[in-house]
Amino acid sequence: MNGLKEFFHILQHSFRNLLPIVVVAFFQAVVLRAVPDGLSSMVVGLLVVVLGVALFLQGLELGIFPIGKNLSNSFARRGSLPLLMAFGFCLGFSAVIAEPALIAVASQAEMISEGRVDAFTLRVLVALSVGAVVALGVVRTILGHSLHWYMIVGYLLVVLVTFFAPEEIVGLAYDSGGVTTNIVTVPLIAALGIGLAVSIRGRNALAHGFGLVALAVMVPMISVQLYGIVVYSFGDAPDPAVMASAAAATGHAGAEQVGLLGTALHMLVDLLTMFRDVAPIILVILFFQYAVIRKPIAHLHKVIGGFVMVIVGLYAFVIGLKLGLFPVGRSMAEQLVTLDTFLWVYLFAFSIGFATTMAEPALIAIGQKAEEAGKGRLNANHIRILVAIGVAIGITIGVHRIITGDSIHYYIMGGYALVILLTWLAPKYIVPLAFDLGGVTTSEVTVPLVTALGIGLATHIEGRSVLIDGFGLIAFASIFPIVTVMLYALYAERFKPTGETS
Repeated sequence: MNGLKEFFHILQHSFRNLLPIVVVAFFQAVVLRAVPDGLSSMVVGLLVVVLGVALFLQGLELGIFPIGKNLSNSFARRGSLPLLMAFGFCLGFSAVIAEPALIAVASQAEMISEGRVDAFTLRVLVALSVGAVVALGVVRTILGHSLHWYMIVGYLLVVLVTFFAPEEIVGLAYDSGGVTTNIVTVPLIAALGIGLAVSIRGRNALAHGFGLVALAVMVPMISVQLYGIVVYSFGDAPDPAVMASAAAATGHAGAEQVGLLGTALHMLVDLLTMFRDVAPIILVILFFQYAVIRKPIAHLHKVIGGFVMVIVGLYAFVIGLKLGLFPVGRSMAEQLVTLDTFLWVYLFAFSIGFATTMAEPALIAIGQKAEEAGKGRLNANHIRILVAIGVAIGITIGVHRIITGDSIHYYIMGGYALVILLTWLAPKYIVPLAFDLGGVTTSEVTVPLVTALGIGLATHIEGRSVLIDGFGLIAFASIFPIVTVMLYALYAERFKPTGETS
């Protein structure tokens, strides 16, 4: 009975993630005054997304999070640095390889690049990057290093690589970094960092517990751009004739499989693919539980049920994307571009950014943890509003870049130059939190919707390339919350009277 109540509570959180759809409905009814094509299919897709996310989260709570927390505590008590690093690497890798938002972005990138960017290779590369950086972050927490030096050096390297990277990969690389810290990754990585900081004498939860999420966002930006340099400098471009032939063959095969049996087989294949995606995190947890800790899993039946729910929820999420969220984003972009002025596009971008962020459960959770760790210096509601404003500004600037056709290089390098400057000037206690907040602002609904919006705008504005201009909105959504939070901390530190809390 308690499990059913928890599931309904999670289902309510999943419905809250649909707040941006209220913005879409408003623009559709008041501005466009038209009913989009395929409305019923979109609605069904949105409901499937909600159900999928709820099942996925419930499965994590039952099967994966309890074991992960127990393992983190056990390793922290042992105090073995190699063991903690190995666990951090495996945890980061396995969480990201199963990240729904990354799956969505990678599949879109492969389709738009006509196979030049391989979706599975992209996901493995990002997962390896996150695994390596979580291991590095564990060392930072144990040694008590200040995060701001890591971020300044890291983002100087990011900007340097961006200068040399081909324009086809830059937006995708920054989007890949922005979506690595989401529904699976944030709770697991944040719990590891805060747990370590609390268990080690002389460490501060705010200064040393936060920051793993920030590092997990930064490093994939570098590795994916390096991958793009290799692919676009040395790789062979896809043959249009071969691509057309493959597409025709796929269409022919699909026509032959129409019917109940064909649909069932297709669904089974998709479900097995989801199992392949989630298998790494399951294997990592089982290996460390039985081979390293050497203790049986408590409540094994609940854990098995949780694993099943994770796989089914992930499957439903991906199906819902195809039916609902991607068509909604593309449809809105197509309709708004036809209006007499781009003002409505800017207003829609700002509204979507603000609404999705205010409804983001991960942001609510991180804000509450920050308020507790800050001991009066931080207010959770202020943090949410600041981050929501930052995301709204970021997506609006990203949309402006698509409309004008400007190079993403200058926007990204300028944005992170500002971030590096603020990292140098801001109070040190706020730096880890600010960077973490930049990584948790993109929910399971936001990422597909914003990605589809960018691709839709690039498709329907004359002279724009879908691959070059369509990606990058998520990157802007990750940069500007860091800016707004650090600016607020600078204001609070320098202009508020002594003793006043924020």
